[in-house]
Amino acid sequence: MLNIGCHLSSSKGFTHMGKDALSINANTFQFFTRNPRGSKAKDIDDDDLKGLLKIMNDNGFAPVLGHAPYTLNPGSANPRTRGFALEVLKDDLARMERLPNNFYNFHPGSHVGQGIEKGIELITEALNSILTSNQTTMVLLETMSGKGSEIGSTFQEIKKIIEKIKHGNKIGVCLDICHIYDSGYDIVNDLNGVLEEFDRLIGLDRLRAVHLNDSKNPFASHKDRHEKIGEGTIGLKALTDIINHPKLRHLPFFLETPNELSGYAQEIRLLRDAFFDFQEI
Repeated sequence: MLNIGCHLSSSKGFTHMGKDALSINANTFQFFTRNPRGSKAKDIDDDDLKGLLKIMNDNGFAPVLGHAPYTLNPGSANPRTRGFALEVLKDDLARMERLPNNFYNFHPGSHVGQGIEKGIELITEALNSILTSNQTTMVLLETMSGKGSEIGSTFQEIKKIIEKIKHGNKIGVCLDICHIYDSGYDIVNDLNGVLEEFDRLIGLDRLRAVHLNDSKNPFASHKDRHEKIGEGTIGLKALTDIINHPKLRHLPFFLETPNELSGYAQEIRLLRDAFFDFQEI
């Protein structure tokens, strides 16, 4: 079974997101935990949350993915910026525990001129101050495209962060297909080689989710502009090879393509048709 969903607006609440997912034949989804460009988060309504949990349980949902706001930078040189990131991360994890056994994804951060090693040190300090042994939420580091001073555009950088985490069993990776293609990993012509490198450096057991996006950019451009499935430089064949790969096909896939709900429904239909279900044999 293909576990696939898309990014849904959380403005109307948890139950509404669950119903939206069902309406487009999705069995998971991603949502922002709060305003993606700010710090405000809505209060959680218990009945609304129970409605989503029932939908997930009744329909066999894969884990859903809470996404941190883009404004977070725990690797910043500015103590106030780091303090804000820490405050939001801590609050978001507490909120995600209300939706237990799911995923929380964030962009590792940018070193803003301090150097990669210093940025990694600050990011790991932040994570070590908030991760606990009894949390049920798996925190995912998202692979990045390498624009500016971003950290996490290479598997080596992700590895260095994970190695420094005290509660290492609470941390995983979200592989963004557009990002790694833009950062220089040739998933179009050498998917097996890319996965072998990931496994050697990080371990495929750490890979918990995939952002399935095409790219508007040429290979190794170090930019970050997502494109609709099959309409970008990665292409439909490479993306369907990814969802059918024996080392990836069990994972939840999340679309972050430039679409409305109807567009996501078309992409999910396209990808479900392209998924090779061994159980049908």
